[in-house]
Amino acid sequence: MPDSLLRVLTCGSVDDGKSTLIGRLLFECGSIPDDVLVALERDSRRFGTVEGGTDYALLVDGLAAEREQGVTIDVAYRFFETPKRRFILADSPGHQQYTRNMVTGASTSDFAVLLVDARKGLLAQTRRHAAIVSLLGIRDVVLAVNKMDLVGFEQSVFDTIVADFQALLDRLGPLSVTAIPVCARDGDNVTRRSDNMPWYTGATLLTALEQAEPAVPAGKKPFRMPVQYVNRPDHTFRGYAGTIEAGVLRPGDTVVNTTSRTEAKIERIVTMDGDLAEAGRDEPVTLVLDREIDVSRGDVLAADPLPALADQIDAWVVWMDETPLFRGRAYQFMLGTKSVMGTITDITNRLDVDSLQEVAVRELALNEIGRVSISLSHPVACEPYSDSRTLGGFILVDRLTRNTVGAGMVTGIKAARSDVYWHRLDVNKEARSLLNGQKPAVLWFTGLSGAGKSTIANLVEKQLLASGRHTMTLDGDNVRHGLNRDLGFSEADRVENIRRIAEVSKLFVEAGLIVLVSFISPYRNERMLARDCVEEGEFLEIYVDTPVDECRRRDPKGLYQKADAGQLRNFTGVDAPYEAPLDPEIRLATLEGSPEILAAKVIDELRLRGIVG
Repeated sequence: MPDSLLRVLTCGSVDDGKSTLIGRLLFECGSIPDDVLVALERDSRRFGTVEGGTDYALLVDGLAAEREQGVTIDVAYRFFETPKRRFILADSPGHQQYTRNMVTGASTSDFAVLLVDARKGLLAQTRRHAAIVSLLGIRDVVLAVNKMDLVGFEQSVFDTIVADFQALLDRLGPLSVTAIPVCARDGDNVTRRSDNMPWYTGATLLTALEQAEPAVPAGKKPFRMPVQYVNRPDHTFRGYAGTIEAGVLRPGDTVVNTTSRTEAKIERIVTMDGDLAEAGRDEPVTLVLDREIDVSRGDVLAADPLPALADQIDAWVVWMDETPLFRGRAYQFMLGTKSVMGTITDITNRLDVDSLQEVAVRELALNEIGRVSISLSHPVACEPYSDSRTLGGFILVDRLTRNTVGAGMVTGIKAARSDVYWHRLDVNKEARSLLNGQKPAVLWFTGLSGAGKSTIANLVEKQLLASGRHTMTLDGDNVRHGLNRDLGFSEADRVENIRRIAEVSKLFVEAGLIVLVSFISPYRNERMLARDCVEEGEFLEIYVDTPVDECRRRDPKGLYQKADAGQLRNFTGVDAPYEAPLDPEIRLATLEGSPEILAAKVIDELRLRGIVG
């Protein structure tokens, strides 16, 4: 009896009947305990949508909100088995707003059941889920055309939907599709052949699941284990804990730390139940090596052929945040157990879920799928997602909110460049700073247009220059005459505007200068990126805090008047947001003092911090 485990995802648009199908499948397979059946019958009378009958969807929809609304919100997992196989079913939500939950379920699945309502045919969300299934490496799909009873069990309806889906296959990738007409509510073609559709002679859903070919056995792939924890309870023991993601390992085998490229042999494979003579995929183990090598959390222990060390990748990204994804924005990049900073260097295409064609874009909106390039702050061991889900799948996390905002699949790897080196210079930042007699720093003035940033920055620089300091001012308007003259004022251009200035500021700090940056810089993420470009203590965020009404009253350039008249779009404070600093080093309340007094306050703070004497 085969004991292979198949992880199955059910997906599709809202109200296509995914939860009902899973509930019916569990019922038909005898996987529901008697007490649960009693509770199901009771809940069906209270929450059910099947008049006078049992609502099997309630077996899967466990959240109160799901039962009240009759929809799936979170991914629900159910285990069952037949004499031929074991299964884990993941019921994913159909609503577009819960696409992130569907991605979660798909990321661990080997097989997908894509439901379609026979009355509605293929919808935008159906296509989106089909595209995500393909991108996440699922190659076997059952196209379950549900609610056939509501179209009179007509074969022509089924054939039309199958033909429409077949037309998408050239753009979805190498999918193996089995189309099955079903009525989940009554069990037609779920586990038994339907008498209502004698024209269908293919497999039932259960048969298709039992006969599904497993993915490439992980044991036949080279060994891979991301290190989760360095286990050192005392000086007598050092082990490296993690879950084996691929391959088979035995004492005596050679493994390599992919980060340092140093190797050692396995001395012991330790578990809670004792040492193992062999360990394979999905087994949590602690590996003891025969010699000391440098291994830390986030490193990957592997066998030849080794995964690449990449500092730039190309990927498909499913965007999950209401704030669009822009070129130049930085996020926490988490792959396996490794976490580094990743900056979006390019966004080339978006997948149109209606046509499944790629469309050239510069940004990605909520629930859109697109091709991006990402530059990583440190090299990361990774592989294409088609080869390894663990080392090819990643998430993007907003560094301020800590929310997961994107899920990605690596498609291309640019190995840490061997042809580009840091050239060691004898004259460094420390030498230049010593010559200048000052500590280099970035004074980042941020605030609304008309707040007084440039005025105060100018006064600060004059005082610094008068005391013999070496400075450089980067003003938002002035820079747009040269370096950033190609940028507009869209959100994406604003992000790129600050990214460039952050890099320029870093170069001036390397030159040993005190850099005064006067930019609206409306987004916290980009100000954080600028802070990350220099060393700790070298960046001072100076919030020029002026109420928007006062800025509007001043309106030195007439910009608020133009924005109010609709002549100026995406103007901060009018129709574009400004994210005020949460904890700036210096806050200048302009209504409480003159520019001269506020400039003196900045100089005093610089003295306290040792930037000037």
